[in-house]
Amino acid sequence: MLKDRKILVTGPAGSIAYPLSLELAKDNEVWGVARFSHPGDEEKIQALGITTRRIDLGVGEFGDLPDDFDYLLHIGAYIAPGSDFDAALRVNAEGTGLLMTHCRKAKAALVMSTTGVYQPHEDPWRPYLETDPLGDSQLPGMATYGLSKITEEAVARMCARQLGLPTIIARMNAAYGDGESGHGGLPVTHFEAIRAGRPVTLRWDPSPYSPIHNRDIFDQLPALLDAAAVPAPIVNWGGDEAVTAQDWCAYFGELLGVTPTVLVHEAPGAQRGVVADNARRLALTGPCKVGWRDGMRELVEARLRRAGA
Repeated sequence: MLKDRKILVTGPAGSIAYPLSLELAKDNEVWGVARFSHPGDEEKIQALGITTRRIDLGVGEFGDLPDDFDYLLHIGAYIAPGSDFDAALRVNAEGTGLLMTHCRKAKAALVMSTTGVYQPHEDPWRPYLETDPLGDSQLPGMATYGLSKITEEAVARMCARQLGLPTIIARMNAAYGDGESGHGGLPVTHFEAIRAGRPVTLRWDPSPYSPIHNRDIFDQLPALLDAAAVPAPIVNWGGDEAVTAQDWCAYFGELLGVTPTVLVHEAPGAQRGVVADNARRLALTGPCKVGWRDGMRELVEARLRRAGA
């Protein structure tokens, strides 16, 4: 458990960082930095008792942001449509280096990457190992993301060695939650489409993932920080069960009493599946506590409760 620590979280209003920040703020002094470009985001974070600063990592001017944090959780990232690779590299790669340099006194840093850094392979069910070849995952609509995260990892590895800052690089799979303590991730996007009677479009059939619930992310965080080291280890961060988006959409339909429309629009060259080999993570954290069916059912119940249905 993390308690009575001073923790810096980047991108605290994001779908992964928000529920994590919410839980951490209960027992720790949490600071959150971001551009806060969406109206109301900064106020939402401050309402959790978190101290905020408006900082653009691509600029790298930290102003009066303290440098005495116990832990750095670098979760925020540049994710945008289009092909502005210069902006993506400036924020995701250069910004990571500038941030780690500012927080060089920390006990440990977690730099969140993505399983989207892996070179696509033809078998959608083959789990990606941390030692697998890297390459452009060609994520539809996010041309700069995968490559800029590969460069981010390289910068983080160099900074860990240069600064002597214990670091762990976590390649996140499909994080999700109930949607009440964050945006909820890809499953929430699919659920809301089904609830509204809109089709869900996937890039392959089958389209498997290793979804991990927000509660497991929070529970596993201390063990991952304990594993931070120099040189920085790399670990896949996903759930213990491989499940297709087709299956969770069918489950949403079952819970809602409707038949979802699921379309496939193949994306040539993209990853067909994003199943993570979790042997390294399991050795550090132990198994997940939230099964995908239980987690997805909670998601549905929470979203319907919010909607007054």
